Amino acid sequence: MLLPSFSLTPKPPSSTSSSTITLSRRTHLNHSTSSFSSLLFLSHTRRSYHVFRFTARKGGGKLWADVKSEDEDVVVVEKSRDVLDNVDATTSAWWDVFPKRWVIVILCFSAFLLCNMDRVNMSIAILPMSAEYNWNPSTVGLIQSSFFWGYLLTQIAGGIWADTVGGKQVLGFGVIWWSIATILTPVAAKLGLPFLLVARALMGIGEGVAMPAMNNILSKWVPVAERSRSLALVYSGMYLGSVTGLAFSPFLIHQYGWPSVFYSFGSLGTVWFSLWLSKAHSSPLEDPELRPEERKLLANNSFSKEPVKAIPWRLILSKPPVWALIVSHFCHNWGTFILLTWMPTYYNQVLKFNLTESGLFCVLPWFTMALSANLGGWIADTLVSKGVSVTTVRKIMQTIGFLGPAFFLTQLSHINSPVMAVLCMTCSQGTDAFSQSGLYSNHQDIAPRYSGILLGLSNTAGVLAGVLGTAATGYILQHGSWDDVFKVSVGLYLVGTVVWNLFSTGEKIIE
Repeated sequence: MLLPSFSLTPKPPSSTSSSTITLSRRTHLNHSTSSFSSLLFLSHTRRSYHVFRFTARKGGGKLWADVKSEDEDVVVVEKSRDVLDNVDATTSAWWDVFPKRWVIVILCFSAFLLCNMDRVNMSIAILPMSAEYNWNPSTVGLIQSSFFWGYLLTQIAGGIWADTVGGKQVLGFGVIWWSIATILTPVAAKLGLPFLLVARALMGIGEGVAMPAMNNILSKWVPVAERSRSLALVYSGMYLGSVTGLAFSPFLIHQYGWPSVFYSFGSLGTVWFSLWLSKAHSSPLEDPELRPEERKLLANNSFSKEPVKAIPWRLILSKPPVWALIVSHFCHNWGTFILLTWMPTYYNQVLKFNLTESGLFCVLPWFTMALSANLGGWIADTLVSKGVSVTTVRKIMQTIGFLGPAFFLTQLSHINSPVMAVLCMTCSQGTDAFSQSGLYSNHQDIAPRYSGILLGLSNTAGVLAGVLGTAATGYILQHGSWDDVFKVSVGLYLVGTVVWNLFSTGEKIIE
């Protein structure tokens, strides 16, 4: 017979809270004896420990239980608390002791994966849609850029909202909003071009708050020593979202038609939202289940614990490193968004790949970005831990993120082989991903308290680059060639390199 263990908690003093740890195992009952082995129960409050001994015995055909306080036999020393904590840790499941800050990071990663899945599906679906509705390249460019109209509107607003209200509410709103807009896209397309443009703009409004909200949350949850890795993982969610979207969209289109892409991808947002509501908190201070040792770590190493009540706009805009972020973000996003939205068309028109091949070959650059972003994050955090200044690390990583894509894009005009063209695209995007440990990590370096607002500012410039670059590409292709498209991107990469190395810093400049 097995005697199950259980806990016994005495009523604590009203001024303290109590918890109980049971030091026991299931004990085998020997029917030939009259008693069991005793079980010890340790109940501790903030300042004291109480020990009780439970003894079960058999007599007269009945089972008797005695509970005796043995406080007088116990000497409590400070190390006892550590011993009890270790006992608790060893008896907990791995998911109970998994760092909560990395739960937050993984949820943000998942949100960004959905973000790009819902964004890039249009770059594949636009091919059968343009054939069905007889859209010319200028119209296609207009549709692709309409997403950025809404995306542009909510960058600064999303940063202000996240820094004042909290990142949990803002990111949750964003995911639900853009998921609904994604589901409504086929209906809007059937109603007419103006309705489709509005639907894409509404989707941009939802996705526009995601990056500022994420930056706000991670500035509170992630220590400085883990910053590059955590941000690299989150942003790699965007790249893997592109991989997933580009890989599955052709299959869904062939099997069920182009509307199925929007219905299936959009519905995933509701699943994420339910997890987010139950697991996430805007800051460690709001999480009642956070383990004490992690709370202590975050209290000592993270920033931005209090909500922002007033925004020092004049101070923020007077700092050269802030403008270095803004200009560099514009230069970086011009090339990135062109590749994001026009790459399938390039593969289809220039390399003569069909729809399925275009989607599959587009996967390679984004998959490479996911890997290299995390590699860059690990390299950056390792350099910082070895004593290299944050400023030096940010400049090195962003220089790779600018000059790498610039070099590989210049090679495309000299290549005739589709395989080599895909390789150049892949290498271009792979080196671009080092930017996640450069400018994309810099907002929390220079102004951790206002990181959401600062990202909103710089990403507004990045979105303007997306709007102008995506629309301009359609115009250039009607009057020029793909070589002209790539030359503009290379020129802006070079400008960004100069500005970043002259004016950026990794030191905190705004309290």
